[in-house]
Amino acid sequence: MPLVAHIDLPTFNRLRDEGEEILASDRASTQDIRELHIGLLNMMPDAALEATERQFFRLVGACNQIVQFHVHPFTISGLTRSPEAQAHIDKYYEPFEKIKQDGLDALIISGANVIHNKLPEEDFWIPLMEVFTWAKENVTSVLCSCLATHAVIEYCYGIERTRLPAKRWGVFSHKVTHKNHPLIAEINSRFDVPHSRFNEIFQSDMERCGLKVLAASKEAGVHLAVSPDGFRIVFFQGHPEYDDISLLKEYKREVLRFYLDERSDYPPFPEHYFDEVAQPIFADYETHVKAAKQAGIALNVFPEALVLDHIDNTWKDTAKAVFNNWLGKIYQLTNQSRLLPFMEGVNPENPLDL
Repeated sequence: MPLVAHIDLPTFNRLRDEGEEILASDRASTQDIRELHIGLLNMMPDAALEATERQFFRLVGACNQIVQFHVHPFTISGLTRSPEAQAHIDKYYEPFEKIKQDGLDALIISGANVIHNKLPEEDFWIPLMEVFTWAKENVTSVLCSCLATHAVIEYCYGIERTRLPAKRWGVFSHKVTHKNHPLIAEINSRFDVPHSRFNEIFQSDMERCGLKVLAASKEAGVHLAVSPDGFRIVFFQGHPEYDDISLLKEYKREVLRFYLDERSDYPPFPEHYFDEVAQPIFADYETHVKAAKQAGIALNVFPEALVLDHIDNTWKDTAKAVFNNWLGKIYQLTNQSRLLPFMEGVNPENPLDL
């Protein structure tokens, strides 16, 4: 079933323009169909704030369970915002106090940018852990993305992430490692996922503290894991929510940072992302950028228009399938009341043992 436009969020209009089915609130109220209420704690920086909304809303809306999805975006303190981004948040996002009062069936926690070497030193650390602590007791399942995965694993299990020698950046092949888990039912045993991070929590560390690794890559490490109970916390280190051009936009930003002397080296290509047509185009542009920087002249237009037809999305179907499995299992386990995490008879310590 579709997303329900229960708030006047511009993301709904963007998704509708893309062909996604969005159900008006008044029409939804006339249907005798169960609702699921999904929280989205959006901690992404201003430039990615609305794109992150669209990406996760799109994944939720693509699920085919017999249910109406109400997604509730909110954020926390400790994140620097521009006046424009803060105005967007003030107009469209819900306060966490209202989220707690109304309840949720599931929660998605996005990544975030950091400025300190240690995650507990970040201004958002305490507000984030307040949200997570509440959700752990009151929400059927919490899905953590990238930085949120690292933060929650450190908070719960005391494992700090490791700084990588170079940024893990590109699209990588992953193999299913736990074929019978319901989150990866009916998906390909090998599939792609984008990654974009400087840090990692290794498979050996995850398994040492009892986490169950469901999918991993020889090049990129673990993508998908779950808490020891098998479901209450879902961990992504990759970015299955990414659009086909998300890595292209990141590459463009890094090229501009080099030109502006915000980084000393020219950025490498995201791995396994640009094909044999795109690579020489961007190699020529690198020559131009370096010459323009040395001469102190303006840059030519970034040649993204020349490569858009050569950017392939090889992860979208699997991402939808995993989300569909996640929300489908929540539908089977959660209480009819948003204020209670499980229906009667479900063991919170082992919720998949029905």
